[in-house]
Amino acid sequence: MTISVVVITKNEEANIERCLGSVSWADEIVVVDSGSTDRTVELARRFTQHVYAEAWLGFGPQKNLALARATGDWVLSLDADEWVSEALRDVLRSAAHERSHAAFRMPRSSSFCGRAMRHSGWWPDYVTRFFRRGKAQFSDDLVHERLIVQGTTGTLAAPLMHESYRNLDQVIDKMNLYSSLAARELHAQGRRASLATALGKGLWAFIRTYLLRAGFLDGREGLLVAVATAESTYYRYLKLVHLNEAARRRDTAR
Repeated sequence: MTISVVVITKNEEANIERCLGSVSWADEIVVVDSGSTDRTVELARRFTQHVYAEAWLGFGPQKNLALARATGDWVLSLDADEWVSEALRDVLRSAAHERSHAAFRMPRSSSFCGRAMRHSGWWPDYVTRFFRRGKAQFSDDLVHERLIVQGTTGTLAAPLMHESYRNLDQVIDKMNLYSSLAARELHAQGRRASLATALGKGLWAFIRTYLLRAGFLDGREGLLVAVATAESTYYRYLKLVHLNEAARRRDTAR
């Protein structure tokens, strides 16, 4: 059984070598880049010649573009800030001979500003990333895409490694990007919100992350994660308010 690895990138020079180096054992590596202005493409080509340029369409559609170029019997989808340990490599190779499942999920061990998180809703954080080609594809969501599997999904014990955020600058940048994409999706679904909605959702996100999911046990980083989660949620709904208002103004002007 052959294994393809698919990765989407944009300005990932800080991560791409670790990511692709961890899967150099795979039969095929496919990278789809969406306009990197750093050395991402150059570095990726040290590991594979299957590096393609595509306009950015959103996380789900972009991952499906990469998936469409894969030729292996099995596909492992990675984000550029993730990597495969030797233990997970061995488990994946064994799972590729499994006949009873169409896909496998695995726990993901994520770090925040250098600290491995074990609470805050971040662990075990199961993600479905390994699947038979032709038996799964990604949803068309612009952000927080999910894998749609035709068949059953098994569970692997070895974790996928993930450096979620290296520093606070990256936290702020991702918060802005993800909240904008999520607001656009909510607007497209016809959702409505108010300032009170944004404040309430943000407060609940903090309580859920820091208290109900025991983020306080992750120390200082647990507090930072809870605050960042609350802010991202708040801005998501506040941006939705502005999108709704802009749409009403356009409708009134017609």
